[in-house]
Amino acid sequence: MESIITGKRVLVTGGSGSIGSEIVRNLLTLQPKEIRVFNRSEFPQIELEKELQDYKNITYFIGDVRDEIRLNEVLEGIDIVFHTAALKHVDICEYNPYEALMTNTIGTKNIIKYALKKNIEKVILISTDKAANPTNTMGATKLLAERLITEADYNKGDRRTIFCSVRFGNVLGSIGSIIPLFKKMIREQKKVTITDLNMTRFVMTIPEAAKLVLKAAEISKGGETFILKMISVKLCNLIDAILELTSKKYGINIQEIDRKIIGLRPGEKIHEDLITETEWARTVETDEIYVIISPIDKTKTIENYENLGWKKPQTHSYNSRDVKLLTKEEIISLLEQEKLI
Repeated sequence: MESIITGKRVLVTGGSGSIGSEIVRNLLTLQPKEIRVFNRSEFPQIELEKELQDYKNITYFIGDVRDEIRLNEVLEGIDIVFHTAALKHVDICEYNPYEALMTNTIGTKNIIKYALKKNIEKVILISTDKAANPTNTMGATKLLAERLITEADYNKGDRRTIFCSVRFGNVLGSIGSIIPLFKKMIREQKKVTITDLNMTRFVMTIPEAAKLVLKAAEISKGGETFILKMISVKLCNLIDAILELTSKKYGINIQEIDRKIIGLRPGEKIHEDLITETEWARTVETDEIYVIISPIDKTKTIENYENLGWKKPQTHSYNSRDVKLLTKEEIISLLEQEKLI
């Protein structure tokens, strides 16, 4: 990674969010010339600036990826872009589909436009498992963003920019995710609202997410979608683990906590896919990740990637109900290890 980052100017959109800020912390160890942290919200920028005040190679910019004029300014002189800015919550996007389209899809198109104009080295898009066989607005807008990234790499002509995407599962402890939400509900209301006890989800920690993004930046040849081989949890086991740890930490009688099943929210799935049936034909793997090769660039073949030491997968299924499901005890151990409660 040092050869890619050291001495370079790097932009992180959504850079003071949960994933963006962890990417920034990781980048600092690689001695970039400058990191530009770009976010539309003022408060998380202030908080991150306080935390990282000893570093003199970070600058903080307020702005929105929808704003082309502002993007043109902050991308000036940049070498590498990590594009994490997005509307990420399924129910919010479902009720605000135009806003999701403008941020997740048009915002990505704006990044692409100015990355090509400025001949930036690499652009890494942060996507989601919900982009595979999407059933909701958030997933659909992110799938379009992935397609824009793939097309940009294919049609870039003689410009040097390498574009790729990274698909995440649910990131444990990220802002607005289930763990901080349930902790707040348990402490303040002594209740939790549950969608469906049989629901399963791919999960990853914030450090794992940042590591995958940096790995993609290091090894991408252009047009790929990178996916970490993740563990999965059953919602009922995750809730039981959160209840046990939270009640113990705050001295709450677990029997007093009310559980209310409310059913699936608009656009939600019971289980998640990370690779579609058609994508398997263009997928290779390493011990840690799957890599979906660009579906439109026929010059990039399975054989090309096998020559790099990657191999064809032995399985053609990657659904959250089928991979290893953590037990409640294993989830508790993970939450304690990551200091998430």
